Amino acid sequence: MPGYATNMRMKFPIIALALEIITIILFAVFVTYDDGKSHGHDSHGNETHHNEAKPLDLYPMFQDVHVMIFIGFGFLMTFLKRYGFSSVGFNLLLAAFGLQWGLLTQGLWHLEDGKIKVTIFKIINADFSTATVLISFGAVLGKTSPVQLLIMTVLEISLFSINEHLVATVLKANDVGASMIIHAFGAYFGLAVARVLYRPGLKDGHDNDGSVYHSDMFAMIGTVFLWMFWPSFNSAIADPGLTQLTAVINTYLSLAACVLSAYAISSLVEHKGKLDMVHIQNATLAGGVAVGTCADMDIGPYGAMLIGFVAGIISTVGFKYLTPILASNLGIQDTCGVHNLHGMPGILGGLAGIVAVALGKKEGGNAAMQAAALASSLGFALVGGAITGFIMKLPFWGQPPDQNCFDDSIYWEVPEEEEEEHEQSLAHADHLKNKAEV
Repeated sequence: MPGYATNMRMKFPIIALALEIITIILFAVFVTYDDGKSHGHDSHGNETHHNEAKPLDLYPMFQDVHVMIFIGFGFLMTFLKRYGFSSVGFNLLLAAFGLQWGLLTQGLWHLEDGKIKVTIFKIINADFSTATVLISFGAVLGKTSPVQLLIMTVLEISLFSINEHLVATVLKANDVGASMIIHAFGAYFGLAVARVLYRPGLKDGHDNDGSVYHSDMFAMIGTVFLWMFWPSFNSAIADPGLTQLTAVINTYLSLAACVLSAYAISSLVEHKGKLDMVHIQNATLAGGVAVGTCADMDIGPYGAMLIGFVAGIISTVGFKYLTPILASNLGIQDTCGVHNLHGMPGILGGLAGIVAVALGKKEGGNAAMQAAALASSLGFALVGGAITGFIMKLPFWGQPPDQNCFDDSIYWEVPEEEEEEHEQSLAHADHLKNKAEV
């Protein structure tokens, strides 16, 4: 067992402040306000050119995406019974730094007069870039230090920006809701990191790697916020007008159909037909992920519903059967099950996009380029995630020892009454277990 230096008093402040100071210097050199003279917007899915009369037209969409990033993702990960501070707190830390870094790394591809001109469109895309990190964070939740997570943020968003430029500008593929370049990329990047950071000591589980009643309730807050605002996520950067309306409607219907299939399959695979809260918290969102690539395509309302219906099924089945297989056979300890919510539905979305474009549902689309975009996203994610994992594995980043995983108290000041309640709950659980065995 390697030695663990988990004291963050020097290393975390130094790295966090250094990253922010470097970012401020880069902003001083490259970033300025939009002056209204831009020839168009750099796109995240397509090269769209909005030429908007009003600079704040997209602000409502930005607000929705912002809520998803900071409340939706943050609370979705609070299901762990002893890791709520870290789930919401580290989510805020990574998103706050990630949006700054994403604004830079994406903007450098679209300099105007040597400057990155900040628009609402660009800050929406910066929020999108942070989503990849938050998805990957879910795969390693409870097993990493804040320093490791900041290192992952720098590397992942840098690679994301390269892949996004390749997909949108070079391949000219359509991925308006980012099934491929955010969801699939973030999931498989995180899984590659998790594989490299594999902990043999956790192969039989951990006492804190689970939920209690109130932690699952907090996680449902994240689910509901994400579910409500996902139509904005998938339509924010679509061409304005009827195309954007199509993206909203397709996402709206896909999410609704997904809920029914997720509930049904959860009841089908669980003991005595009971619902599993893990499935409800996550698989009900898979429709929003899977419809992303073809959200703005003319796939018909029934087509969007069909995609969501299938996504709910594969996500729920993945949580029930595939996650244990990945952990036991491949050594991939996926804490939040991002493979089931973002990975497989992201691939489904990419495949649906290929089929939709091949059927002529997107004017000017190219099915081969869609396939290349999916392959590029998966390739960058797996290779980049593995390299990032090896960097994060270096012994001086303050990672927690196995016995302190999934526990806030190693990096946070936790109220004493919480500690006492924790000890009492463990004693009560042991008592109930012994009573049941008798």
